[in-house]
Amino acid sequence: MVVYIKLFFTAVLWGGTFIAARVVAQDVGPFSAAFLRFAIASVFLLVILRHVEGRLPRLTTRQWIAVILLGMTGAFAYNFFFFSGLKTITASRASLIVATNPVLIALLASFFFKERLRVINFVGVILCATGAMIVISRGDPTVIFRGGLGAGEMNILGCVASWVAYSLIGKVAMKNMSPLAAVTYSCIVGALALLYPAFCEGMSLEITRYTAIEWFGIFYLGFFGSVLGFTWYYQGIQAIGASRAGVFINFVPVSAVIMAFFILHEALDASIVAGAALVVGGAYLTNRRNI
Repeated sequence: MVVYIKLFFTAVLWGGTFIAARVVAQDVGPFSAAFLRFAIASVFLLVILRHVEGRLPRLTTRQWIAVILLGMTGAFAYNFFFFSGLKTITASRASLIVATNPVLIALLASFFFKERLRVINFVGVILCATGAMIVISRGDPTVIFRGGLGAGEMNILGCVASWVAYSLIGKVAMKNMSPLAAVTYSCIVGALALLYPAFCEGMSLEITRYTAIEWFGIFYLGFFGSVLGFTWYYQGIQAIGASRAGVFINFVPVSAVIMAFFILHEALDASIVAGAALVVGGAYLTNRRNI
């Protein structure tokens, strides 16, 4: 029972990252916000990794290559697009676009790793893709074909591409490395890679001007969204398996939309409601393995 509660709150915490990032992105540069997020996360994750495994694992050359790729896709690229996109796009809309991740991962995993997809899974793909088009186009899918997408939507699509790459690399990397070690070292790599761009962006001059709300948002993203969220999620995978734990990820966009409505006072228009139903339902069907 405790595991299920942790997984539920993990989904809520991850939904909250869209709210926090939306607030932070208004005045903090994307590289600066991403660096501070992963600098905080790296410190806590190193402590947890040493406590859980008794030492800091030594990586082989091949493992370091995988970790660098994970850091550059899941930390560096994803978060640059994440904060850049949320500067102009609402948290609810961004969360629903990102919610298409499991569908693209499932499709590409079937291609690269020969993971079988059943008919019901393909139905889920179609539903999710339809919902994503409605959300991205704000209810007018013809906009996509007329090249009318905004910079915010394009950046969030960059998030999706980055996370899909991170997940597929992780499928290979985590065969010979614990998930906690992979996440910890990739966060460190990401933070180091983000440091120089953050300084070029002016972080050293602006950091003293961040408000208390912005600092709270950065800490939330680093500790609650990264450290606590990933720790609880992997505990859930160990306890009940990846498939059952993964079902809870469907609550992420739902929690993000609800919190965006109450905290940020974002409007729930028809494209959000319809898109949410199709994206969440499609993502669930895509990842069903017992039908």
